Amino acid sequence: METGSPHDTGTTGTPAGGAEPVWTGLPRGLLRMRRMLLVVWTGLATVAAGVLPGLFAGPAWAAFALLPPAGLAWGWVMLERNWRSWRYAERADDLLLTRGVLWREETVVPYGRMQLVEVTSGPVERYFGLAGVQLHTAAAATDATIPGLDPAEAERLRDRLTELGEARSAGL
Repeated sequence: METGSPHDTGTTGTPAGGAEPVWTGLPRGLLRMRRMLLVVWTGLATVAAGVLPGLFAGPAWAAFALLPPAGLAWGWVMLERNWRSWRYAERADDLLLTRGVLWREETVVPYGRMQLVEVTSGPVERYFGLAGVQLHTAAAATDATIPGLDPAEAERLRDRLTELGEARSAGL
């Protein structure tokens, strides 16, 4: 896990509550998983966009096979930028989440407003040893997700958030 200031990823300002929070980045395994999915889908798109038309419609159509690998190169870089933009910080009264490269989004989830905290992990995430934490609050607009965590960290975070939510006596 990486820690650092939100300024490392381009977010601005100090969140409400005074002192600068300690930000925690997402594990590198999430980036590896997303890049693997990008390579798999790019391979399928290359076959669909270029190889098959090249075989059946003529060699001029095979040039379309170059488009998906160009998208792969661009996507490879963008996935890392997106991965670096995700951060979360546990504070005394709330959890901060920040993400986004072009459109930066910062979510503040007060512990006392959380109604449900769950750990989720799909088949691809389990293969890569990852899990996510899903936070549900009374207001649907403030529901939040922290993807790509180590399962032990996801369970620790779920237990801590549940404990803090119960201590704030609202809704868990």
